[in-house]
Amino acid sequence: MSSKGKYYMTTAIAYASGKPHIGNTYEIVLADAIARFKRQEGYDVYFQTGTDEHGQKIELKAQETGITPKEYVDKVAEQIKISGI
Repeated sequence: MSSKGKYYMTTAIAYASGKPHIGNTYEIVLADAIARFKRQEGYDVYFQTGTDEHGQKIELKAQETGITPKEYVDKVAEQIKISGI
């Protein structure tokens, strides 16, 4: 099948300062559905999402739990992956 062209899909970045919420999940699931539909139509789809892992709030949350900021955001990022985003 020949490509109809490129189609770019991005989402807002989820903040890793806490567990993901329904809004994060809704946005990613909807964007994924659109990307899959466009692929089915023959577009060359580029889909991008991610997390924001910087900031003072993350540093403070990590201190509260007694771990480094990197350990904290890695833990939250894993929860985001598991939740489907």
